Amino acid sequence: MSIPDSAASDRAPAPAPLAGVRILDLTNVLAGPFCSYQLMLLGAEVTKVEVPGRGDLARQLGPDPDLNGRRIGASFLAQNSGKRSVEVDLKAPEGRDTFERLLADADVLLENFRPGVMARLGYSWERLQELQPTLVCCAISGFGQTGPMSQRPAYDQIVQGLSGMMSITGTEDTAPQRVGFPICDTVGGLVAAMSINAALVSRARTGRGSYLDVSMLEASMSAMGWAASNYLISGIEPRPMGDQNATAAPSGTFQAADGPLNIAANRQEQFETLCRLIGRDDLVRDERFALREDRKTHREALNHEINAGLASATAEWWEETLSAHGVPAARILTVAQAVGLEQLEHRDFFAEVEVPDREGEHVRVMGSGVRVDGRSLKPPFRPPLLGEHNDERLAPAAGRLS
Repeated sequence: MSIPDSAASDRAPAPAPLAGVRILDLTNVLAGPFCSYQLMLLGAEVTKVEVPGRGDLARQLGPDPDLNGRRIGASFLAQNSGKRSVEVDLKAPEGRDTFERLLADADVLLENFRPGVMARLGYSWERLQELQPTLVCCAISGFGQTGPMSQRPAYDQIVQGLSGMMSITGTEDTAPQRVGFPICDTVGGLVAAMSINAALVSRARTGRGSYLDVSMLEASMSAMGWAASNYLISGIEPRPMGDQNATAAPSGTFQAADGPLNIAANRQEQFETLCRLIGRDDLVRDERFALREDRKTHREALNHEINAGLASATAEWWEETLSAHGVPAARILTVAQAVGLEQLEHRDFFAEVEVPDREGEHVRVMGSGVRVDGRSLKPPFRPPLLGEHNDERLAPAAGRLS
């Protein structure tokens, strides 16, 4: 199959998949803004509805105090390129009038208030349907809109702990540990984006909108895969195994001459190839390591023997050699090293966007994990200043953006 390559194509690009879809984004910080950022990259028009004078809390979050003080914190810059910002006070009559005008022209409403807040503001799902009958409304919350935990406050770390995720992160000596990035926010945002796209497809067939109730807890548990499924199906409770893969051996982190190396020799032929390349064919004949389950039982002894063989060369050399022979292997990189990977440059994964209040100054932001017709997805313009598009979007006669 021929893979489209934008650099080699003379044809005009097709419209983005979500071109013409209009989203009102009432969300803050990460799960919601991450969701709308992914939809924006796919072509949707996103308008951030922000609290006047304050805006998205992410505007004040990040490691750079100067950016935070200017209300364009790194956390905001990372997830809000390609969006427009308007200031609307949903608690004031004039703000509600403005919001309803925006809603009349919207396809999707995205919110992450605590359950019940939208109804108390006067915008229950029934009221929203009256105002915009074909609306897709997506509500992201920690635990969902219903149930005994629905009113609890929730942050990513809270959900990590309740999902069981932290209990299996780290080793038996160090667990429980938090995953090193806000994975529950991210997974919740991805599930919301997927659900919104599905609802838009359904609306195109039926003409009806949908109410989407996204629970970060449920989304996170669904993403845990085998860790939860092995217990549900087989009654086997997972345990923290650090950098080792519970499903196979040798599979985990090993030590080359100059540092750590991930190897996942999960199949029999991969194990045999690994043993041959490190000069240890005898391990294949060792009855302790003959079969998959044997290798898992004697994991510690096997890892010791493989580490001894890997000590003869660098991690980079083993990465290239093992990969070339069909054994999955790679160095363990820092974030600084990872963003410099030639693969990401080749795929045009990063985009440069202008800093909103500094003309000519740019920062790099991430794109999406998908290319469309051979083209990477990039924001069409920089992140917005708070209320930057008030005049453009809030004028009474403002229509659909071109």
